[in-house]
Amino acid sequence: MAKRNRQFFIAVVDDDAGMRAATRDLLKSNGFRTQGFSSAEQFLRSRHGREAACLVLDLRLPGMSGLELQRELCAGDLAIPTIVATAEDEGDGQVYTQLLQAGAMAVLHKPFDAEQLLRLVQTAVEARRPP
Repeated sequence: MAKRNRQFFIAVVDDDAGMRAATRDLLKSNGFRTQGFSSAEQFLRSRHGREAACLVLDLRLPGMSGLELQRELCAGDLAIPTIVATAEDEGDGQVYTQLLQAGAMAVLHKPFDAEQLLRLVQTAVEARRPP
């Protein structure tokens, strides 16, 4: 499966350098091409959006939040399957609901289970796999 995954680029947007590196390492060890970004703005400037088969996105970022980035991508007709990760306890679930309404495919609480993230990423890339 790792060789098949090589064709897919996964973007990781997280301001925590350690979390960003750990997530990228996990994805790379499973055959995905990946790059990390420390902010939503850095990701948008990179122009990697059209290439990304999946986006692993932190909710709380400096500047533009993960929710704001998700909304901007969808408003610009760039619906990248997005998995949002957060260390925040969102209590009433309102932000989770907003994320899902904005097009996120899943919300994971940090620290998340590596296997769960990989299953979600695999689901995202399978949906984008050419026929």
